[in-house]
Amino acid sequence: MFISAVRSALIYVFIIAAMRIMGKRQISDMQTSELVITLIISDIAAIPLQNTSQPLLSGIIPILVLMSLEIIFSVIMIKKSKFRKLICGSPVLLIEDGKLLQSQMKRLRISTEDLCAQLRQLNIFSLNEVQYCIAETNGSISVLQKPPYRQPNCSQAKIKTKDDGIEAVVINDGEILSNSLNLCNMSKDYLMEQLKRLNLNKEEIFILTADKKKITSIILKERKHS
Repeated sequence: MFISAVRSALIYVFIIAAMRIMGKRQISDMQTSELVITLIISDIAAIPLQNTSQPLLSGIIPILVLMSLEIIFSVIMIKKSKFRKLICGSPVLLIEDGKLLQSQMKRLRISTEDLCAQLRQLNIFSLNEVQYCIAETNGSISVLQKPPYRQPNCSQAKIKTKDDGIEAVVINDGEILSNSLNLCNMSKDYLMEQLKRLNLNKEEIFILTADKKKITSIILKERKHS
């Protein structure tokens, strides 16, 4: 039992490291090759976990080979567009200038129900609103609405806006996050000075958010009732 637990922990840490090396991707953002590699790795990793008589290397070595292939393929795809097109395919127009391209939908085996469902997820409830719709290589769709249905931006509305940067969580459960401080262009000394003015200790704070100008919100930890 102890050996199984150790093997499981080692395989778990190794797979996490392998996925980190291959790069950050959500399942919905994966290209075909990435999804295939992920599925194969999960199957290979299960072999030494289910059969303790199998050497641990029988799972680690194939995963290393697959990880290396994925990295090599990724580098080649960056440099060679034809190779990327061969592996990942190309984006396909489904709606062009407001016209639904039925032949393309049949080629990709996308039903109108599937298309409408994906459009609703983008808060578009009518095909008449769509000027262009593109099926991306990862299976998602990109949409450009017709001009009357597009939301005006600040430039079009002639509204002046100021750039306060990105709002980030600077303190999480009493811990100061240095990466977020750098993102907000804020020093730790400045943050502690602001907390002192508010008569707060960082240990009292559950979440503190800030942008590059100021602290934007503070949520204190709930007090435990005795």
